[in-house]
Amino acid sequence: QRWTGWAVSFGGKVMHACACKSGLGPDDALGQLPVRDDLFPIAKGLVWNPGIMVFQTLVAYTDQVKALVARIEMARSYFGTDGIRGLANRHPMTSEMALKVGMAAGTVFRSRDQTYGHRVVIGKDTRLSGYMIESALMSGFTAVGCEVFILGPMPTPAVAMLTRSLRADIGVMISASHNPYNDNGIKLFDAEGDKLSDETEARIETLIDTDGAELYVDAEAIGRATRVESARERYIEFAKRTLPRDLRLDGMRIVIDCANGAGYKVAPAALWELGGEVIEVGVDPDGRNINLECGSTAPEALINKVRETRADIGIALDGDADRVVIVDERGCIVDGDQLMAVIGESWHRKGKLAAGGVVATVMSNLGLERYLKGLGLSMARTPVGDRYVVEHMRKNGFNVGGEQSGHIVLSDYATTGDGLVSALQILAVVVTTGRKVSEVCRRFEPVPQLLTNVRYGEGKPLDDKGVQKAIDAGKQKLGSSGRLVIRPSGTEPVIRVMAEGDDQELVSVVVGDIAEAVRVAANVA
Repeated sequence: QRWTGWAVSFGGKVMHACACKSGLGPDDALGQLPVRDDLFPIAKGLVWNPGIMVFQTLVAYTDQVKALVARIEMARSYFGTDGIRGLANRHPMTSEMALKVGMAAGTVFRSRDQTYGHRVVIGKDTRLSGYMIESALMSGFTAVGCEVFILGPMPTPAVAMLTRSLRADIGVMISASHNPYNDNGIKLFDAEGDKLSDETEARIETLIDTDGAELYVDAEAIGRATRVESARERYIEFAKRTLPRDLRLDGMRIVIDCANGAGYKVAPAALWELGGEVIEVGVDPDGRNINLECGSTAPEALINKVRETRADIGIALDGDADRVVIVDERGCIVDGDQLMAVIGESWHRKGKLAAGGVVATVMSNLGLERYLKGLGLSMARTPVGDRYVVEHMRKNGFNVGGEQSGHIVLSDYATTGDGLVSALQILAVVVTTGRKVSEVCRRFEPVPQLLTNVRYGEGKPLDDKGVQKAIDAGKQKLGSSGRLVIRPSGTEPVIRVMAEGDDQELVSVVVGDIAEAVRVAANVA
């Protein structure tokens, strides 16, 4: 099974490389690949009929495969770690591409079972380009025979939830999360609300690059598009039901900042229906002001409003409402590490916490790990990125995980981060304990932590002997009382150097020494 998965994934990438190569210039990474014409049918065999004979045939092309593997990560690929993203009205985030994505994705899912009409759920945030992308996707899906359900502006977790609720085959969220309005993205979910597998994405990419005329269905098989008028109410009820039936927010003054994004209707409504006195911020989207000086990435407006109104709590969502930042009654920010500590301990005491711990990333504070250990709980660490957190949770049976940024995943309720549901879990602890938010959400004293980003030009600075020597020296200095994380960014030529430990001065020295070694290796002034 592992081999078959690799074969399909790799074969799809090779097919994509072969298909793209002819249209690329000599300066493009793929334009340099020595791809022989007869490699394409072999790769196609891997995708559509993987078998050991095909694999053995591919082995005969060792040099070809090595060249592809060496440069495949440089190759042009539509799907990134969080779907397809880009600047609106620039490739790949154009209406033309959205049409192709709809047709390709619809065809892939229809090819699995043609005995019934396949359903697609499409949601979006409030970006101006969302109208363009939504219409194009709808056209693409209906053109290949899919039934489309339009949700309008809705949080990413709501789209995943409604994909399951409406028994759809595909869920689509049009959003670039916390990015500015001029960016946008297309994220696809399967029938369970999970991210698509690499194999499925590879097949979709292959079809994107084919002649679309081959994918059209006959006139009588064209799909319909329907707007789901009850989408907001469905999600609001879902969010409320994550709390005990008798739990109310009566008497609580709550400031909610929706980042002028996808949660601007549902989040305030859910809090009000639960009895809260709701003060709204960031609920007037105009297509261009999503995440603009508001929301979880810019909480200053929320902090000021909490202090101004003497609120009990402030809640900030990001553009697609899949992450949350909490502000206590004093106007102090509570990060995702503290939120995981609160929810993890609360669920542990209720007997709800699975696998005896939580899942965090390498960037989560050492203080969280120590606090959980004191409760007899474990903390697993993954690479940075919610997809890695979710994968580890699924494979190892955890039901609480997240990132320091406030992307909290509670798999009892959702397959992705859900800012509103996470905030409700914090409010539940505040109400049941009768304590202030500042008392509830300060579970541990964070260990001093310092992060420095070093930009470089070419090469691999981390392979330099001087850098490796500095890293080894840093580990020795920190010893068992600290932690060191050095990693290259996945999106830009930057080396991230992070250290934490009980001695703040020592942490600064260690980070400074390693960062300087990286600069020297990279010839950066």
